[in-house]
Formats: sequence, structure tokens, C-alpha cells
Amino acid sequence: MNGPEIQISFAPGLGLFVSPERRSGRTRVTTDGASSLGHVVESLGVPLTEAGRLRVDGRIVDTSHVPVAGETVEVEVVTRPQPVPGAPLRFLLDVHLGTLARRLRLLGVDAAYESEDIGDPALAALSARERRVMLSRDRGLLRRRELWAGAYVYSDRPDEQLRDVLERFAPPLAPWTRCTACNGELSDADKDAVRERLERGTEKTYDVFAECVECGRVYWRGAHHSRLEEIVSEAVREFGGAAAG
Repeated sequence: MNGPEIQISFAPGLGLFVSPERRSGRTRVTTDGASSLGHVVESLGVPLTEAGRLRVDGRIVDTSHVPVAGETVEVEVVTRPQPVPGAPLRFLLDVHLGTLARRLRLLGVDAAYESEDIGDPALAALSARERRVMLSRDRGLLRRRELWAGAYVYSDRPDEQLRDVLERFAPPLAPWTRCTACNGELSDADKDAVRERLERGTEKTYDVFAECVECGRVYWRGAHHSRLEEIVSEAVREFGGAAAG
């Protein structure tokens, strides 16, 4: 590349994405004189979903800004909580984030999830069609232009993933209102109405049930409930919401 030379620096939180020599202080970049600043940032490894404000010589510019020689660029991290204007806040998770999807649903957060790998183009198109924030650890997917919005999931540990998403987007929490299997909404269910779908031990032991209006799955406070209650209580304590259930 032979064109204008600029100076660029990245906020410490973006160090994961850039090469080691660009993780501290300003470094030189030679641009082609035609590409946007957004393109330059992504070419250096940072998905635009993770870039916050872009400053050129101290002033905030758009990703469409075309750098000129001698400019000094600062790339900030996204603000938290991060607003997502223009649509109800809801998410789409890729095939690798099934546990995170179930935990978000447990908290009443609208979280669509693809249990099979349908490919990056299809995921990006679904994000755009349904106006969902794409959650992924795939940086290539997050660079796709079709995305409605996206966010990189920084950890590979479900507990940390959940905390990261809740802190970053601050979605309203409504625990025990959504099906963890299909994302449908739950409604109270009469025991007699679901009796035929219960095992004999469950029928004798429990009296309070909920049913998914989409897939018909029946829920009750079984032996696993204490662990789920722990996840819910911790999330509500830290991020707010009603711990009903």
C-alpha cells in the first residue's frame, strides 16, 4: 500500500484484536488514500462492532471518513451500556454459544439460537431480517456488512459470557418467562392439562407448572431448579430485574 501515512492508536480493551506492536501507543499506518477509516480499522483486526468512537486529531468522525496524510486517529472501545437504537433489544447467537443462549432465555431475554452451522451469510441475513444483535466469537462473521448489529463474546466461559452481555447491553430481565429450549414465551399451565406429558414421579411431586406457547414444553421446579435459581439470583442482584419464579 502506497499512500497517505497516519498515526493510529487503539484503546487497551481492543488489544485482543490487533497485532502486538499496536497494543501500546501510536503506530504508523500507510493507507491507500481512498479507503474509509472503518475499512482501515477492520484491516488492522478490529471488527467495527467492537470499535467505539473514532477520533481524528481529537474530533469525532464517522467510519466513512477517508484518512489524509498526517492525521492522528484514536480508536475507542464501545460505551457500556451500549444502546442499540431502532429495534427492540434481542439477540441472535451462533452455533457455539448454546449455553449462553439458554442462560439468556432463563433470564427472559429474547435470544434466538442456531443449533446447526447455517453459515455466516445466512446468520448475517437473519440478523438483518429480524433486527437482532449477532453474538459470536467469530470475528469474520462480525465483519459482514449485512449484520443489523453485532458484538464479540470475549470469554469462552458461560458465566463470564453472560455477565459480559448483560453488562454491555443491559437488557431488561424477566426470569422464568421464556422457554430455554426454543425461546418461546411461557404461560402458567394447569396440572390436569399437562398431566399426560408428565412422568409419574413428577406428577405426584409437583403441582406448579408452566408451558411454552410455541413448542409445548412443560416446566416445573425440579431437582435442577436450585442451580438455575443461583444463576438467576446472581444476574438479578448484579444487573437488576425481578427474580420472580
